[in-house]
Order: sequence, then structure tokens, then C-alpha cells
Amino acid sequence: MPVLNLTDLEEAAKAKCDKMTWDFWSGGANDLLTVSENSEAFLDYRIRPRMLRDVTEVDMKPKRKLFGMDFAVPCGIAPSSMHKLAHPKGEEATAAAVKARNWAMGISSYSNCSLEDAKRAGGDNLVFFQLYVFKNRDTCLDLVRRAEAAGYKGLMVTIDSPYLGLRFAERRNKFAVPPHLNFGNFVGSHYAGPVDFSVEAKSESKGPGANQNLKSKTVKPNVIDPALSWQDIIWLKTVTKLEVWVKGVLTSEDAEMAINAGADGIIVSNHGGRQLDGCLATLHALPEVVTAVKGRIPVHMDGGIRRGSDIFRALALGADFVWVGRPALWGLKYNGQEGVEMMEKFLEDELKLVMALAGCQTVSDITPENLTRKTMFAWAKL
Repeated sequence: MPVLNLTDLEEAAKAKCDKMTWDFWSGGANDLLTVSENSEAFLDYRIRPRMLRDVTEVDMKPKRKLFGMDFAVPCGIAPSSMHKLAHPKGEEATAAAVKARNWAMGISSYSNCSLEDAKRAGGDNLVFFQLYVFKNRDTCLDLVRRAEAAGYKGLMVTIDSPYLGLRFAERRNKFAVPPHLNFGNFVGSHYAGPVDFSVEAKSESKGPGANQNLKSKTVKPNVIDPALSWQDIIWLKTVTKLEVWVKGVLTSEDAEMAINAGADGIIVSNHGGRQLDGCLATLHALPEVVTAVKGRIPVHMDGGIRRGSDIFRALALGADFVWVGRPALWGLKYNGQEGVEMMEKFLEDELKLVMALAGCQTVSDITPENLTRKTMFAWAKL
């Protein structure tokens, strides 16, 4: 069967993948409510097209430059761990794909390729280094310095993971990092203590009780710090000239806190439904955050995007830019760099067509007036 869209690509990738890896990619927390609702939320909005608007030319460049650069579309590849589970070239292949089609990309702290090797493959298109804040702040600082030296433009600080979400599929499969893979950012490093990937059974960052014994240790381990607070964002701003963005904001209150802490940008995200199950779908959270920010800093969004029309809806609700995670892994598994480029082209072509049929010549033309929302059973604050 020909692969014509992301749904086809997902099925084609799944057919080539082992069960443990596929469950790791597709799974999420608890009952997977948020995983499914991230995509289903887009169905709550219908597009209101305008006619006779002369769409001979459609310009998909983002309305707001990212680090002073014009990318092909207001969509990038979000950071996700261990791309070598999908392809031997891992993040280097993904980075080469974004460079080839002028997309933006972020790389995970837990990448298989080092941040330096991936940067060489992606060039200026690999803009973000995603940072988990470890208990061992020296580890964080060293990673920040390496990101600076490699030419990254910003840190994407994950703030929604003080502990790991309850992911039953990973527990049933006893998921562990395959022995032939390692974390490229920590190979041969001088970091004190082992680097602990938090999905493993041995992890000391599994939950609140498991972290209590860390207080007595003389060496701060490289596990994600549950004590992370807005003060740490302020601290990061003092130790680097890179832009500091926060990934995981879902409320107006935290949007305001992010701005007060000096964050340079916000990514509305729920970690792809892998952390708090039953929280807001990111598309539902987006308008509240956009309203609170009032244009003071950029607002990006990830979660559930599978069509060009999904990108359109997110932009209409005020997102400056969106990010996709799992679809990049599907493309990488299906056919390496070419598979990732295929995924990119699907979304590009669909977005261009949706914009044309909706009467939008540029991304700036996409506004809330282009949408109507189903109001029955809508969620509202108590």
C-alpha cells in the first residue's frame, strides 16, 4: 500500500518495528487518555474558509522568525530520546532531514548521537538543546557549555517531569535501553555518578518515595531533580547567553510565572501524554496561554499534530510555531533520513493546500476567525 500521509507512515513504520520499541514510542501515562485527546482535540474545531482571496501564491513561512531565521514552515521536529532505536544513524539522520527541507529541530538530552555530532549534521536548523535539570547541577552546566560551544541557539527546558509518569507498557515490557546503544551526550564524560535514564526499573527518579534516599548521598546523582522550581529558570538565565525556553506550560498562571522568571519562549506541551494522564490536551490549553502571554514572548505548541490542518488550527488559536515528535520517529524507522523528509513533505503539502482552500495567502492571515468551535461539553475552569 502506498504511503500517502502520516497515518500510512505510522502503519508502515509499525510493521518494521519490534513490539517493545513501538510500545515505548506510542505509549503514555496510565490509561492513555491524554495521548488520544491530544489528537482528538483538533476535531473540536472546524475551519471557516474564505473565498475569492487569490491564493495563486501561498507563503508558509512562520509569521515570527525563530532565532532570526526563516524556516520553510511553522513546524519543527521536537526533541525525543534515542533515535537509534529507529535507525543506525539516529539523530544525525533526523538532523540531516531538517537541514534538507529547512525545518527546525531540537535534540534531547537523552539522544544516542552527541549534541555535537547531531549539530554537524543539522547545521543551523538544529536550534534547540532540550535540557533536563539534574540533581547534579554541574552536569547541567557542562551540557549548557557544550551546547553553547556547538552553536545551539536555545535551551528547551523540560519542566513537566519532576517524576516519571506511570507508563504501564514500559513496565510490562520491562523496557531498558538496549545494550548496543548509549547516550551520546554522556559517553566518556567526567560527570560524577552514572547517568540514569528514567524509564529503567533501577531509576531513582521513579517517584516521590524513591527519591528520599538521595538526601544522604555525598555525590549528587544525575537524575532529574524533583525540586526544580522557577528559581532554576532564573539561575539558567544567569549562566548562559543561550535563550531559555520552558517546555510543559499548560496554564495561564505558569505562563505568567515563566515570563516573570525571564523565559524567552514557552512550549505548550504535556509531554505527548506521557506524564500526567487526564491533563489538558495541548490544543485546549493553548488559547489560555496565548491570552496570558499577550505577545510578550513566543508561544509554541506540540502534541497530537498529524495533519497540515492540525497545524492550521494551532496557528489560528495563536501558536507561533508547532512541533511534532512521534511522526519523525515513524519516518526514521520507515526509511531513515528519506523517511523523515517524507513526513516533512506530507505536512508541508497539506498545510499549503489547507491555507489555499481557507483563503490564507500567508501564515499571518490565519486568525481565530478561521475557526469555529464545538461548544457542547466544553471544559471550563471550576
